[in-house]
Amino acid sequence: MEKKKKGEKRKMVIGIDVGGTKTALGLFDENRRLVAERRGASDPALPPEAFFDGLIEEIKLLADQGGAALSQVRGVGLGMPSFILFEKGHIVKTSNLVKLRDFPARAYLADRLGVPVVLDNDSHAAALAEHRSGAGRGHENMVYCAVSTGISSGFIIGGKLFRGSYGWAGESGHMIVTPDEGILCGCGNRGCLMSWCSGSMIVKHIRKWLEEGETSLMTELAGGAARIDCSHLEAAYDGGDALAARALSQMARYLGIWFFNLYSALNINCFVLGGGLLNMGEKLLLPVRREFDRYNRSEMPVYFKEAELKDRFGIIGAAELFSHEHLLR
Repeated sequence: MEKKKKGEKRKMVIGIDVGGTKTALGLFDENRRLVAERRGASDPALPPEAFFDGLIEEIKLLADQGGAALSQVRGVGLGMPSFILFEKGHIVKTSNLVKLRDFPARAYLADRLGVPVVLDNDSHAAALAEHRSGAGRGHENMVYCAVSTGISSGFIIGGKLFRGSYGWAGESGHMIVTPDEGILCGCGNRGCLMSWCSGSMIVKHIRKWLEEGETSLMTELAGGAARIDCSHLEAAYDGGDALAARALSQMARYLGIWFFNLYSALNINCFVLGGGLLNMGEKLLLPVRREFDRYNRSEMPVYFKEAELKDRFGIIGAAELFSHEHLLR
C-alpha cells in the first residue's frame, strides 16, 4: 500500500470493523483504494468509554500510518456486532462484548474526533460491501450471513439495505429455536440460534461436555480446556476426534436451520456467507447445505456463496456505509 505525503489534499474515509474477538481499521482514499490498515484484539473487559478511547487512539495511529491528518479525513464508518438504534447512533447491547451497551457511540466518537461518524451493525456494513463489490453483485435481493464469533445477517431488499423499525434488522442469530433451553447467550436469552452454533458459543458447549466427563483431543491440542478455540476444534475433527465431530454436527444443524428459517421468512434465494468459521470449508459447509436441503421442499434454486472480499469485507463495508449514508443526505 502506497503511503502519500502529509499535507496532500484528499478526501479520506476510515472504515472500522469491530468483531467479538478482533477490531480492524482501514484508511481509504477518494478512489476507494486502501492505503493503510491496522488490526488488533477486541477487549471484552473494557467499559464503553475505555473501549472507544482505545479505538480513537487506533484511528489516530491509522491516519498517521497512512500519511494523513484527521483534518483530511472526510468521515468514519463503524460496523459493530451490536443492536444499534441507527438514527441515534446508540448502542443498545452487544452480545459478544457485553459491556458495550446503552452507549451513545456515534456522538462520543464524533465529538472527540471532530469528523462525521456513521455507526451501524457490522453485518449491515458487510451486506452493503458484498452487494456492491462482492458475491452479491447482480442480485436485487440478498442475505449476508456472518458466521464467526457470533452469527448475524444483513438484508438487501430491492437493492437497498433494510434496517427495520429501530435499526437492528438482521440480528437473526438471536431468533429462539429452543425456548429457555441451553447456554445463556449475551443477548440475555437461552435457546437462540447463536447460543448453539456460533464460534464463541460452541466452545462453551465443548467445555461443558468435558466437565461432564467427555474426553477429547482438543484438551491436549489447546493445553487445557479453558484455552480451546475453533482452531483446536477443526484440528481435532481432522484427527478423528468424536467430540469434535459432535460439535461440528451441532453447528451444521443449527446453521442449516438458521438459513432455512431466513429463506422461509424472506424468500430471498441468495445467501452470501462471510466470517472466520468459513475457514473450515466443506467440512462445515456441506453438512450445513444438507441440513437446509432436508427442510426445503421447493425445487426453486437457492444460492449459497462465499463472500468475495475475504477478511477485508468488514473495513470495506464500513467505509461503504459512510459513503452510502452521506450520498443520501
